[in-house]
Amino acid sequence: MESPFLPLSCILISSCLLLTTVHAGSGYVYYDWTVSLSIRSPLGVPKQVIVINDMFPGPLLNATTNDVVSVNVRNHLPEPLLITWNGVQMRRNSWQDGVRGTNCPIQPGQNWTYSFQLKDQIGSFFYFPSLLLQKAGGGYGAIRVNNRKGIPIPFPQPAEDIDLLVGDWYNVHHRDLRQMLDQGRHLPRPDGILINGHGRYNLHFQPGSGLTYRLRISNVGIRTSLNFRIQDHALLLVETEGSYTVKKYYSSLDIHVGQSYSVLVRAKNLTHGHSFYIFVSSRFTKYELLGLGVVHYPDSRMPPSGPIPTRPAPFDFGFSINQARSIK
Repeated sequence: MESPFLPLSCILISSCLLLTTVHAGSGYVYYDWTVSLSIRSPLGVPKQVIVINDMFPGPLLNATTNDVVSVNVRNHLPEPLLITWNGVQMRRNSWQDGVRGTNCPIQPGQNWTYSFQLKDQIGSFFYFPSLLLQKAGGGYGAIRVNNRKGIPIPFPQPAEDIDLLVGDWYNVHHRDLRQMLDQGRHLPRPDGILINGHGRYNLHFQPGSGLTYRLRISNVGIRTSLNFRIQDHALLLVETEGSYTVKKYYSSLDIHVGQSYSVLVRAKNLTHGHSFYIFVSSRFTKYELLGLGVVHYPDSRMPPSGPIPTRPAPFDFGFSINQARSIK
C-alpha cells in the first residue's frame, strides 16, 4: 500500500519551487544603518541632528521592483526608535511598516532588521523616524524603486536621477517641540526650509541637446506645504508616489507634507555663463519661508540674476486644487 504522504524529497523540491515562485526574478538588497545624534548647523545654528551612518539626510535606499529589502537598524539614540517607509506598500507584512501598533519600538542600544519585498512597485518615496516627533530632528532619507531590466520607463532615459528632500526645519531640539505639544501648546513657526539638509543647496547640470535630469522631490517636513520651482526651467511631471503619470509641464509644483513627485528638467544648451535659482517657498502661511538652491553649469561664471520665477499667492488654494486635478 502506498503511503498517503509525499516523499521527503518531493516536499523539499516543492518548497524550493514555492520559494522560487515567490521571489522569481527578485534580488536582495541589504543595508546596515546606525542611527545616532550629531551636532550639525543646517541653518547656521548648532543643533543635535539625527543622522544615519553619520549622514544627514540619511543614505539612499536604492532598489528595484520585486527586490527583497533588509535594513538592519541599530538604535544609538537615547530614546526608542522606529523607521517607517513613506508610500511603500507593505503587502502581507504590515509588521515591517515601522509605526507604533504594528512594530515594537527599537530600544536604545538595540537593533531590529526590517525585511520586506517591493512587490510590483516602482517610484519615489522616503523614509523617516515615526516616533516622538524625531522627524523634526532629521533621520530621513530617499527611497528609489527602479524598473526591472527589460521594463522600459515611459520617457527618455535621464542623464541622472537626483533626490531632493525639502522640508521645514526647526533650530530647537525635537524633544523641546514634543514637550510643547505635550503641554497643549502649538508649534512655533519653523525657522527655515532645507534642501537635502542645507539652507542653500547647489545642483550641477551638464549642458546638452535633449539632456534631461530626473528630480525626485519629496516634502519631508513637519507642517508646511511647499512650492518648488527652478528659474527658467520647466518641470515635466512623470511620476508621483509609485505611479507614472500623463506627462504635463508645470512652471511650479505645490508639494504637501509627505508627498513625492518625479519631474524631468531639460538642461540648457547655452547658459551664457549664468546659473539659475531653485526656489522652495512656504504655502498657506502668514509668513514666508524660503529655501534656496542654485543650478550650476560648467560654464556658470555669474550668480543667478534676472526675473524670479513667479509663485502662487500664499493662500491661493485654487492653484493647489487645480494642480491636483490636473494630474492623471
